[in-house]
Amino acid sequence: MLKHLHIQNYALISHLDIDFEDGFSVLTGETGAGKSIILGALALVLGGRADSKAITDGEDKCIIEAEFDECIIRRELYANGKSRSFVDDGLVTLQELKVLANKLIDIHSQHANLLIENGDFQLEIVDAIARNEPLLNAYSAQYERYTEAAEKLSKLRSLAAKSRQDADYIQYRYKLLDEAQLQPGEKEELEEEQYRLSHAEDIRTALQTAIEALSGEQGSAIEALRACRLDEAAPALQERIESARIELQDIEEEARQQLNRVEMDPQRLEWVEERIAALDELLHKFGAESMEELIATRDELAEQMERFDSFDFEIEQAEKAVAQERAALTKAAEAVTKSRKAVLQPICRRLEEGLTRLGVAHARVEIAINQTADFTPNGCDEVQLMFAANLNQSLRAVSEVASGGEISRLMLCVKALIASTKGLPTIIFDEIDTGVSGNIATQMATIMREMATHRQIITITHLPQIAALGEHHYKVFKADTDKRTETHISRLNDEERITEIATMLSGKQASEAALQTARQLLGYKS
Repeated sequence: MLKHLHIQNYALISHLDIDFEDGFSVLTGETGAGKSIILGALALVLGGRADSKAITDGEDKCIIEAEFDECIIRRELYANGKSRSFVDDGLVTLQELKVLANKLIDIHSQHANLLIENGDFQLEIVDAIARNEPLLNAYSAQYERYTEAAEKLSKLRSLAAKSRQDADYIQYRYKLLDEAQLQPGEKEELEEEQYRLSHAEDIRTALQTAIEALSGEQGSAIEALRACRLDEAAPALQERIESARIELQDIEEEARQQLNRVEMDPQRLEWVEERIAALDELLHKFGAESMEELIATRDELAEQMERFDSFDFEIEQAEKAVAQERAALTKAAEAVTKSRKAVLQPICRRLEEGLTRLGVAHARVEIAINQTADFTPNGCDEVQLMFAANLNQSLRAVSEVASGGEISRLMLCVKALIASTKGLPTIIFDEIDTGVSGNIATQMATIMREMATHRQIITITHLPQIAALGEHHYKVFKADTDKRTETHISRLNDEERITEIATMLSGKQASEAALQTARQLLGYKS
């Protein structure tokens, strides 16, 4: 229940505080007095679209605060277009605010009557009466699993198609690397061999010179060290000389071995240089910096080629998964459809009963459910509400046959029906009485008052018959100050109600007859 509304610096309202009561309340006031401004402020605090133009001229921000039994909601709108939302002084996102507001209050605006022509709204009516939220939740969860499986299958098929388009190019690149018979570290080894082959003559000469110096016939170093004997005079030095001689012998022996390995092989040198050039070309072609990177690229291409063969299997498995999820979704959708069909006749009967009370004596309502071409987030059903107001009139879409007054009456019956199942604490009607008058208006007020037995009903009306049946009466009016015109709201006492309803009956100057009629209307409440 809405207990209190505070508005500051919103449009023509500089400051407004009003308490609301349980039961059936009515708001009246001349056209342009500001009833829509108050409703707009309330819509804003409940998560409606923020527009900085709504801030009172010359002010930096506006504040709207609504106090409910459960919580206090506040919305602050700034001149720069930004806004902040709070629940019990805790900052919340706009989406969180909207979710909460939808559980607290329902505002039926002047244009909401057109919803009755909307298929989605008609489906909401059926679901509300069917109380099938658990079934819808189960369907929604399964719908998500199905769409995920379908998306996975679609992506696999797209990837497979693209891979097949790229297959020739991938195979060509793989063949280049595979036929090259790449080995880790190969290029470095070849470059070392290239150096040896291209400098073979210089290496042989250097090795021969070293061997000659170590063991040649003319003054070899090894023989000179062997002839040196200092055992008694300097034994430690003699030991070092002997060690040096042994080391030189090892060096001389290794030099001879290397000399034997040094080859003068122009053909081998040519092959090595060609191989290095081929490897350099591959490195450049594939943008690699090492043999290891080339080998990694080759292995990656091999994996892609293996994937070509696995796509068919993966797609087959994904198709099975989609079929499985679709079967489960079909079952969930059938359960939702069954729950909807079960309440069609009761809905039509209760709407016809309500319309009869509101003067449409021969009203007929029929709701048909047709299957959609494919699954939707709400199931596989399309709802079509058909209406006839007169005898011998064929059932047709509401928009084709119903007058404005008939749509208002039908919409009130719908709201009364939904309210009995959804349990919303507060419902606000903004001129739902469009197109009706006289006794029908009284009947509409009676229905709203009946609805108010279990919830708070607030209605904005121009009809005295409806205003008179309100348990609480508020008047919206404008007053001029030195600086501006401002909108105000006040709760009327008994005498003020008589005057207000008499004014609604006869105009600004309430006649004695209008005052008497107003007293009579107010007397009908008890």
